Amino acid sequence: MPSKPLVIITGASSGIGAATARLFSEAGHPLLLLARRVEPMESLGLPDCLCRAVDVMDLDGFRAAIAEAESRYGQTDCLVNNAGVMFCADPARQSVDEWQRMIDVNIRGLLNGIHLVLSGMIARQGGTIVNIGSIAGVKTFPKHAVYCGTKFAVHAITETIREEVSGSDVRLVNVAPGMVETDLVNSSTDQDARDGWWSYANQIGGALKPESIAQSILFAYQMPQSVCVREMIVCPTRQEP
Repeated sequence: MPSKPLVIITGASSGIGAATARLFSEAGHPLLLLARRVEPMESLGLPDCLCRAVDVMDLDGFRAAIAEAESRYGQTDCLVNNAGVMFCADPARQSVDEWQRMIDVNIRGLLNGIHLVLSGMIARQGGTIVNIGSIAGVKTFPKHAVYCGTKFAVHAITETIREEVSGSDVRLVNVAPGMVETDLVNSSTDQDARDGWWSYANQIGGALKPESIAQSILFAYQMPQSVCVREMIVCPTRQEP
């Protein structure tokens, strides 16, 4: 069994999740990687790594994957709640289905992860949950109404639970990225919204690489357990809003 504790990462098939997986693996941690697509996770070729095709909305599948990983690598010391979706559009034209999907994955999926690991961390008097929020959980942006709502919720959930479990030496961290070069924005069905996002990214010299957010996550996690980095807002220097 590896000498370092188990780290779970959701949404690990690409972008921030994949970059975080590589970085934590380099640091010597065994991993449980979760996403709807298993092939991209397996293609990372990381040692001591269990990859499972699990949607974060599937509570039973999520629970079973954690049990399998813990039986192999020991108890979960860190959960990175990274899975998320972003559909940007004019609110008068955006579909209710897109709204619902953002609420389901960004809020309910995150809560499923917290539910499955928090009680064990409290019992062990230690552990870290890193929730990937967004600058859109700190301020609002046009054509991001419901996405902003979900990320404001992530901020509130993280901070409220952090207060409640701080006496058990369990840490909750909200990492709030600004513009990051991932496929997240390309999932939007509104072409104008996608084009506007990439146009502004080009104006400021490019969005952040996922590796920058991964480094921020690892930094917060590697601080002594007595130190909680409650929130990190990580943006391109030239990003104004």
